[in-house]
Amino acid sequence: MRIISGQWRSRPLVAPKGDTTRPTADRTRETLFSMLTSRLGSFQDLRVLDLFAGSGALGLEALSRGASHCTFVEQDHLALDALAGNITKLGAADRTDVRKCSVLSLGTAINPADVIFMDPPYLSGAGAVALDKLIRFNWFAPSAWISVETSVKEDVAVKGFIVDTVRDVGKARLTLLRVDAD
Repeated sequence: MRIISGQWRSRPLVAPKGDTTRPTADRTRETLFSMLTSRLGSFQDLRVLDLFAGSGALGLEALSRGASHCTFVEQDHLALDALAGNITKLGAADRTDVRKCSVLSLGTAINPADVIFMDPPYLSGAGAVALDKLIRFNWFAPSAWISVETSVKEDVAVKGFIVDTVRDVGKARLTLLRVDAD
């Protein structure tokens, strides 16, 4: 596992030990960031939220590409160890905030995010539950892009969000959402 592009291009990342965390494959991340770059143009100065963060590969990739800040949310202690090591190795501590808690225990946002990555456990439905809660707590900027990675057997449809696109990559399904302004 490595950073794909930006200031930390090709730098290796450590995955959590054990089998409780499923890191997003390089190919899937490449597809996701290509999709987002075609819509955003650039990650420059964007605020990022990496939910179910695991190793932090998605949020760190966004920081490498110019995002100004990333809040990581993870509760598994092995994943938190890997995440902390990756942040330290890249020298990214001053641009990150690590929340050691469940995604569902986040309170009201102080600074809404422009890009949100969600990689919940496959076939759990946790992504839809988190989307419903976090929209009520203002975690999404009005123009935010939300990426939810699920199993190809899952669809993401939550009131308050519009599906922009869905792309299957191997066993993963990437769903890009926008907040429904209506």
